[in-house]
Amino acid sequence: MTPKRPLRLLGACAAIALIAAPVVSPSLAFAQTPMDDPLDARDAKRLDRMEKVVRELRDIVFKAQKTGAPVVVEPADTDARLADIATKIGDIEQTITKLNGSLETTTHELDQTKRENTQLRAQVKSLGDRLTADEQKLADAAQAAQAAAAAQASPPAAAEPAPPADPKAAAAASNAAFTKARQLMLSGDYDSAQTAFSDYVTNYPDTPRAPEARYWWGKTLAVNGDYARAAGAFIGAIRGWPQTAWAPDAVVELGRALVQLKKPADACQTLMELNHRYPKAPDAIKSRAATVRVQAKCG
Repeated sequence: MTPKRPLRLLGACAAIALIAAPVVSPSLAFAQTPMDDPLDARDAKRLDRMEKVVRELRDIVFKAQKTGAPVVVEPADTDARLADIATKIGDIEQTITKLNGSLETTTHELDQTKRENTQLRAQVKSLGDRLTADEQKLADAAQAAQAAAAAQASPPAAAEPAPPADPKAAAAASNAAFTKARQLMLSGDYDSAQTAFSDYVTNYPDTPRAPEARYWWGKTLAVNGDYARAAGAFIGAIRGWPQTAWAPDAVVELGRALVQLKKPADACQTLMELNHRYPKAPDAIKSRAATVRVQAKCG
């Protein structure tokens, strides 16, 4: 802004010179040459206005010289104001255009998100249906394997006796058989424990502890490398997704058995249900589940 100050002062001085010239010259003319007719009232008023303008310009120039401030003449005409208003309206129109573009983009993204959510729900339903079908297949395979094993088992006399008709006696016999099987397993006799839990599942299939017996039976089968029957036992144990302390581990064991059976996709689907069905599972079980996911190469 500073380099323009001399030009503005020069312009103001030039204006004073141009305006002052006609004011001074007539006075000198009047002093040297008398005029026949005096100035009429209109000319006198014009002269007064011109002198007033000259004085104002002179004051502005002197003030600018003293203060160093530039002389700025701001336009006050209607065209300048209209141009300023038109500029502001143009800015507002550009802002509205940008807002409309942002709104269209947001609406498009929202529609795309809705479509993706619909597709995701369909995929989840499909996975659930496949898991149910796989559970049924494994249950049928386990039943067939169990039937084949029963045909090759020891004579019936070596098996646990059938439950008595009396409900109390049946409950006592059931508890005794379960306790015996658990003791065999805790002692490390997995072969005997496998037979004991198998007999329990056969003789007491409808008792409250039958699902847990299937869980421990599956454990003994997995220890002996019989993963097909172990998977069937675990499926029978977690059917209905019971809220018990051993259920989350049964899900992990089922996933591990499926990995051994070369069914990684089914294993991944099973482990997905772990977080959904048992979100409060112990950290140790979640850590084992993560290991099985790596083995199954879950995405």
